[in-house]
Amino acid sequence: MSERLPTDLEHHLRAILGDDALLLDQAERIVYGYDNSNHRGLPAAVALPTETEQVAALVRACRHHRFPIVARGRGTNTTGASIAVQGGLVVGFERMNRLLALEPADRLAVVQPGLINADLQTAAAARGLFWPPDPTSAGFSSIGGNLACNAGGPRAVKYGACRDTVLGLVAVTGRGETIRCGGATSKASAGYDFTRFIIGSEGTLALIVEATLALTPLSPARVTLRALYRDVVSAAAAVARLMAQPHTPSMLEFMDGDCVRLAREVGGADIPPAGALLMIEADGDPRALPIAAEALTRAASGDGLIALDHARDEAERETLFAARKALSPALRTLAPGKINEDVVVPVSRIPDLVAGVRAMAERSRLPVVSFGHAGNGNLHVNILYHPDDPDQTARAEALLPDLFDLALRLGGTLSGEHGIGLDKRAFMARAHDPATLAMMGAIKMAFDPDGILNPGKLLPESR
Repeated sequence: MSERLPTDLEHHLRAILGDDALLLDQAERIVYGYDNSNHRGLPAAVALPTETEQVAALVRACRHHRFPIVARGRGTNTTGASIAVQGGLVVGFERMNRLLALEPADRLAVVQPGLINADLQTAAAARGLFWPPDPTSAGFSSIGGNLACNAGGPRAVKYGACRDTVLGLVAVTGRGETIRCGGATSKASAGYDFTRFIIGSEGTLALIVEATLALTPLSPARVTLRALYRDVVSAAAAVARLMAQPHTPSMLEFMDGDCVRLAREVGGADIPPAGALLMIEADGDPRALPIAAEALTRAASGDGLIALDHARDEAERETLFAARKALSPALRTLAPGKINEDVVVPVSRIPDLVAGVRAMAERSRLPVVSFGHAGNGNLHVNILYHPDDPDQTARAEALLPDLFDLALRLGGTLSGEHGIGLDKRAFMARAHDPATLAMMGAIKMAFDPDGILNPGKLLPESR
């Protein structure tokens, strides 16, 4: 454990950052010792750089001392990926929060990692553009954190997640070297694609200091459908039908019966009781939208459908989606403890995933509530329990291997957008064969030969 900052390293970091950008007081360090998971880890110090050169210099200094470094955005991660489990230095990027360029003609923005997602969206919208990744935390999560976990959100079904919407990166490796990956063009065939390596690597390969993001024009119109179903199996079958027809929805969100009740009682949405709900949205040219809406309506119809209607106006649409975004914290009204997983399977296997989760809930005698981005096969499976009840806690934790094995059997994987962090690290050997894990370890060694970047995360212990 690197609980103390070596004196000579402290002097070196002060020379790089200045006194006001190196936090050593325990009260200040505690703020950086937790994220949106149940994990805690007190760093020895916190660095708050403002320039790329400072990041490269502090990495070189820490490498010389074999001192761990953990990159941190705004701490919205749910898997413990930004926790300093071995102490060390947390590098907080909130002061590197500038929008460096916004180029409508090239449909791109150049940003520093600490820029808040919503602030980018506001600036882009003023030019008729948007960046597709829109996690629930967009109002307070940073672009760097989004990239570290390959965040997605509801719009990913049509427009893609972070890996699909980033043109290039500037990053500092564990060697303390600044590398440039990709650039300002939407096509590139000149070497290895390190951009996609680094996105989703959770700070284990390099520290992102700049990103060139591909922007998309805002659609002039959209239509929102709400489909209520008798049960989750019927809704899951409808998801498969919706994604098999040619009109790709811009959003396709799934909520089970408990979520429908919470959206109504906590979120204030005007939703009748139902066993499950799909929120379906299409966007595009207003002249073509009626055709898309008709096709989506046909696909959503089928056995188990109770009702299907259009959002009457923008206010009703906003209420419905606000209720969806409030679901995760609202689940605390069902039980104080919550394990939130985000497994993903091929869309055609969504019915099997939903059925399997229902069987797990019955076996465990615990509430298991599901909602999420059904159009990508990405469901947030929430296992609810009372932490002060040892038996319930044990049953909740015992469900995790079953859930991950179910997703893998269906051709899916451990995470669609939250990442691996600490929580799922032990399960990586189930998701990947030894040769693949060995290659991941080799890539890690090339980027970070001394293993100082976010140690104890992502790869299994043996790596």
